[in-house]
Amino acid sequence: MHLTVVVPTYNEAENLPKLVSALFSLPLPELSILVVDDNSPDGTGQLADTMANETSGRVCVLHRPGKLGLGTAYISGFRKALENGAQAVAQMDADFSHPPEKLVELAAALQDCDVALGSRYIPGGRLDEQWPFWRKALSSFGNIYARTILGLPMHDVTGGFRMWRRETLLGMPLERVRSNGYIFQVEMAYVAHSLGYTFKEIPFYFADRRWGKSKMSFRIQIEAALRTWQLRGMYRDLAK
Repeated sequence: MHLTVVVPTYNEAENLPKLVSALFSLPLPELSILVVDDNSPDGTGQLADTMANETSGRVCVLHRPGKLGLGTAYISGFRKALENGAQAVAQMDADFSHPPEKLVELAAALQDCDVALGSRYIPGGRLDEQWPFWRKALSSFGNIYARTILGLPMHDVTGGFRMWRRETLLGMPLERVRSNGYIFQVEMAYVAHSLGYTFKEIPFYFADRRWGKSKMSFRIQIEAALRTWQLRGMYRDLAK
């Protein structure tokens, strides 16, 4: 199975070489990596270009002119991966909060579903044990908030560690997906569920980033809270 892992980056020069090495060590021989870089000032894009040359194209780079947001980075990456013939497309952060070795389990799960989800909120899944209580509570509340409002059966709808079948992404109206913060993950899950696609959740331990700076902001949290309510109206035309 030709699997493309889409990795959006902005100032991830410390993490990217380690991540590429970890991904290529997995027992997934047809794995390729698509880096979507938003003109990182720390040289992440140039570093990715070097790795592309050194790996005979197993690393590809999509350069964007500036920091345009997580959602559009993933949509651009999904389209490029499909264009390049990917049979499955994974999405993950560059900062090791998503354990690369779990991609093997996600790939196995994808044989029996349309979307395989890495889940922090099923037995075996956990948030970083170093996080303070308030941060864990906020993360859990945001997830329950979105699940309840949208009636989603999956336990982790805000996480960004996922693997999609080619046919699933081709069947989704990606041109209508406009969210940019982590609400993008909710919107994609809601659209896929509304279209009747099937999900399977794989537990994983969500570790805080080891290097670099978090991209989370108050503006992203406000976008998520408000846009969740809008999604039901935006996609009421999709068949259940």
